[in-house]
Amino acid sequence: MIELLNKKVLVVGLARTGLATVKFLKEKGALVSTSEVRSEGEMKEVLQELKECCVSTEWGGHNVQTFVQQDLIILSPGVDPTVEPIQKALDDGVLVISEMELAYQFIRVPIIAITGTNGKTTTTLLIGEMLKEEGKKAGVGGNVGEPLILFADGGDQWEILVVEVSSFQLEGINVFRPRCSVLLNITEDHLDRYSKYEDYIEAKVRIFKNQESEDMAILNWDDPVVMKYEERVKAKKFFFSLREKVDEGCFFDGKEIILRLFEMEENYFLSQSSLKGIHNVENMMAAILAARLNGCSKEAIERTLIRFKGLEHRLEFVREIGGVPYYNDSKGTNVGSVVKSLQSFQEPVILIAGGKDKNTDLRPLKELIQTRVKRMILIGEAKERMSKELGALTDTMIAGTLDEAVRLAHRTAKSGEVVLLSPACSSFDMFKDYKERGKVFKEAVLKLSTKSEARNPKFETISNDQISNVNNGKKVS
Repeated sequence: MIELLNKKVLVVGLARTGLATVKFLKEKGALVSTSEVRSEGEMKEVLQELKECCVSTEWGGHNVQTFVQQDLIILSPGVDPTVEPIQKALDDGVLVISEMELAYQFIRVPIIAITGTNGKTTTTLLIGEMLKEEGKKAGVGGNVGEPLILFADGGDQWEILVVEVSSFQLEGINVFRPRCSVLLNITEDHLDRYSKYEDYIEAKVRIFKNQESEDMAILNWDDPVVMKYEERVKAKKFFFSLREKVDEGCFFDGKEIILRLFEMEENYFLSQSSLKGIHNVENMMAAILAARLNGCSKEAIERTLIRFKGLEHRLEFVREIGGVPYYNDSKGTNVGSVVKSLQSFQEPVILIAGGKDKNTDLRPLKELIQTRVKRMILIGEAKERMSKELGALTDTMIAGTLDEAVRLAHRTAKSGEVVLLSPACSSFDMFKDYKERGKVFKEAVLKLSTKSEARNPKFETISNDQISNVNNGKKVS
């Protein structure tokens, strides 16, 4: 266990997790200071709580001298460990860990840890609900819900913790060891943060770093990147698959999920589940496996699958107008997520996409754009690159705002088609986060008239020549 009493500890990043970490460290007798890249004016919501903690704070950037004189540095999720002050501190022998690693040092109950590019929040919440339905004292947190540090020193309040972990959090672990790890999938993401895709993959597979043969690991049999790293896993392996009848794990036969575990077989019917999309079948298979392996009964799992309504902003049904349903998938912030969302619809899709460009490879979208997307409406910073690489594959339009894109989709959609917001990009060019983007989308949809709107020449479908003009920086009227 890390010794904290009278140790100089720097907390980097002062959002919700950072504040919780500061309070925990103060209770342990550490000499705490903080560093935040944003200005004091941008962080007004934390100022009062920070003053009550009586800690010194540097605002608006990180000073190398502040970092190198510490005994320990704790990184909040999202803090880039490659920045110069952190690297200088590492060179000077300062221990640098993530908040998750710190919390783990003070947790004495088993942990189920879930990661992956897509689906980890849904799967984490599903597992948590299944265990609670069984009557277990299950805490749910990490990258969703409460920061993990709030579960440290929990005494007998918890029997088990279900934790969503991100690649950023996994970068800063040393001894973090879940009893059960779940790796759902790996596709390109966060390439605005990682210099190459391989670095992102390496961060994800660190979830298995400290597991041993008595631990459990749940892997996606269908994901070639996940399976490439299977040999690194020392834990007992279980698999889930949409394509293969696995010997130990879960598979899908097109109608129901079949669980094979320790020479027994169980069937889980999905007809009463409200979760939509093939990606949610994968999430449910992983959740069933994790819950069953950690003492949950079949009956509790089935009750949860019926009751669980899914996540806001993840293929969330908003409204139907004139035979056209509108779905909010604002949480679809990467290409892999949009692929899964498009695969969930047989109907022609009017796709609203774009946002802050993560510089990921758009090629996995090409076939689906050609075969399932009737029209694509692009917004945000990434619209130029997306129109250049994908615009010729279907009717493509440009809108200045999300509200404008919704009105355009409404004007052009016909009964039997689907309007889907699934951006394949982060939201920070136009919104605070994906939640605000989803909220704006839903408000725009709810404002739509049920009457047909007159055709507006401002929103004509743009031609390939016009797309080229957009890409060359010329305005399309």
